Amino acid sequence: MKPSQEPSAQQDVAAARRLRESKEIILGQLRRIIVGQEAVVEELLVALFSRGHCLLVGVPGLAKTLLISSLARILDLEFRRIQFTPDLMPSDITGSDVLEENPVTRERSFRFLQGPVFAHMILADEINRTPPKTQSALLQAMQENQVTSGAQTRPLPLPFFVLATQNPNEQEGTYPLPEAQLD
Repeated sequence: MKPSQEPSAQQDVAAARRLRESKEIILGQLRRIIVGQEAVVEELLVALFSRGHCLLVGVPGLAKTLLISSLARILDLEFRRIQFTPDLMPSDITGSDVLEENPVTRERSFRFLQGPVFAHMILADEINRTPPKTQSALLQAMQENQVTSGAQTRPLPLPFFVLATQNPNEQEGTYPLPEAQLD
């Protein structure tokens, strides 16, 4: 190994050690709140540390909201839950421009109101209950760490992590997720 590579390799080893130590601390705190589900918690942390996202398939009642909200609290990150429903529109999650009028000058202007996707950790609950165009708005946020509203593209806060839940496709009122979203 060349001398110029040694510090980088040492830094990589040190970073891996810090990551492992951080993971153990996070796991210890989560185990006080979430009982069982060890594999789910491990895979959730792998997705988080690798800047990915996570999809859980299952019926309601498995403490998914508690899991992700607890993780956000442990990491001191902003958390929001979005309940996906058949009538949810893309602007309901990304935000929209609203027309405001200055009471003094009576001048009108548009102001962007951020949607719930502008948080560090998002629980996208029952994602397959909403139409594909709303799913695609979340997919853009997940892939690009930004959202587009009108002609404006706005960056999302980093880190940005989505835990999406999906009901089994056998249940009524569900839309199949496209391959890109499953990936």
